[in-house]
Amino acid sequence: MTRVVVVTGTDTGVGKTVATAALAARAVAAGERVLVVKPVQTGIGGAHPDVPDVATVRGLAGVEAVQFVALDEPLAPDTAARRQGVPIPPVREHVSRIRELIAGASYDLVIVEGAGGLLVRLDAEGGTLLDIARDLTFALRRRGPDDVVSSPVEVVVVTRAGLGTLNHTELTVTALRAVQVEPAGLIIGAWPAEPALAESCNRDDLPRITGVPVLGVLPAGAGSLAPPDFRAAAPGWFGL
Repeated sequence: MTRVVVVTGTDTGVGKTVATAALAARAVAAGERVLVVKPVQTGIGGAHPDVPDVATVRGLAGVEAVQFVALDEPLAPDTAARRQGVPIPPVREHVSRIRELIAGASYDLVIVEGAGGLLVRLDAEGGTLLDIARDLTFALRRRGPDDVVSSPVEVVVVTRAGLGTLNHTELTVTALRAVQVEPAGLIIGAWPAEPALAESCNRDDLPRITGVPVLGVLPAGAGSLAPPDFRAAAPGWFGL
C-alpha cells in the first residue's frame, strides 16, 4: 500500500519545502519510489517570481514533483486567486487527484506539501490543508485483522526552533486532533549552529507539551547544500 505523508507547518517560512525534500531524499535512500504533490503554489508571477517549491524539491531530492495550481502573488491562495481574477478548485478536487495518482502508479510514498500553515485557505470555499489531511486519512483507511482500522496517511508538522514555536505548534496539533487526525511527528525546519537558550529549551519542550515526537531536526541552511550533499546528509537528520 502506498504511504502518504502530509507536510504542514506552523506558519509560512518554517522550512516545509526543505523538510519535504529531506523526507523524500530519506525515502529514496531507503529504496522507495517517491512522488511529491504541491496542491497550491503562490508567488510565482511578477518581475521576480519565486522558484516553485516543486522545482526546489526536484533539485534537492531528485524525485518526481507536481503542482496542481499556480498563482502569481505571494499571498494566501484564496486571496491570490481573487486578486488575480481566476477560479481555483475546491480542496475535494485536490483529494481526488491525489487519490488518482496513488491508484495509477507504483509509488511507495506520496508526500503532500501544504501552503503556509495548516488553516491557510486553499480555495474559495474555506477549504484548508486540514481538510485534505482529514479526507485522505479517512478515504484511505483500511480494516485489517482483528477488525483494526488503520490508514496509510501520516501528518508531519514543520515548526520553528525559536520563541513562539511552542504556542504555534500546540495550536496546530490541537487543530489536527479536533478532526481525529493524530500527527505522526514534528520536524524542526532550521536548527542554528549555535542555539540560544530558548531554542535549546524548545527542542526538549516541543514533544513534552504536544505529546508528538520530534522526528527530525534540519540544520539551518540545509536547502543551500548541493543536491548530492543534501541527499547524502538528509537521512541523518531524522531519528536524532
